[in-house]
Amino acid sequence: MFQWIFKHFIEILGVVTGLISLYYSVKENIWLWPFGIASSMCYIIIYYNTQLYADMSLNFYYVIISIYGWRHWLLRKDNVYHDSIKISTLLTKEWVKYLAITLVLTILFALILINIPQKLGFQPSSVPWWDASLSAGSIVATWMLAQKKLEQWLWWVAIDAISIKIYIYKELYFTVALFAVFTVMAIIGFIKWKKDLQMQEG
Repeated sequence: MFQWIFKHFIEILGVVTGLISLYYSVKENIWLWPFGIASSMCYIIIYYNTQLYADMSLNFYYVIISIYGWRHWLLRKDNVYHDSIKISTLLTKEWVKYLAITLVLTILFALILINIPQKLGFQPSSVPWWDASLSAGSIVATWMLAQKKLEQWLWWVAIDAISIKIYIYKELYFTVALFAVFTVMAIIGFIKWKKDLQMQEG
């Protein structure tokens, strides 16, 4: 039992810190960022060991964007610290822009995953297009979170639900449970943020 727990310790730690980060995200609490950084560090190791290289690279991005988001939520344009930026919604042109970015990144990541790993002596990604599309979508969704866009929750609902299938295939069952919770919490987060936006607008 203890050997099994030790073997999966990093995954368990990643799940726990990820859940705490998600909880604070729903609450619009800035503590989501440091716990998100901790979870991302764990998953860099996990994804390397399971040959999900796009997801591994994505978590390096998560660390960087979490530092940015942490600071962005604290600073106004005049560089004065405050509690948090306000929730806002995407304009039609922003939807088009983010969808286009996701598509371009998906193609780019897939080409990299198909062609590069073996040249570097790594095992190739076992699901390159799924890996690439989920990573691309997550990059865009995390940026939207840093900007506090309401619709980022809808992106996470789709991303998390699809991710579950991949992690079942990879036998990362703690992560499957984590992403099942993520899917439900993303729906809850969308509902709560929408109510907060309505209150914010008076």
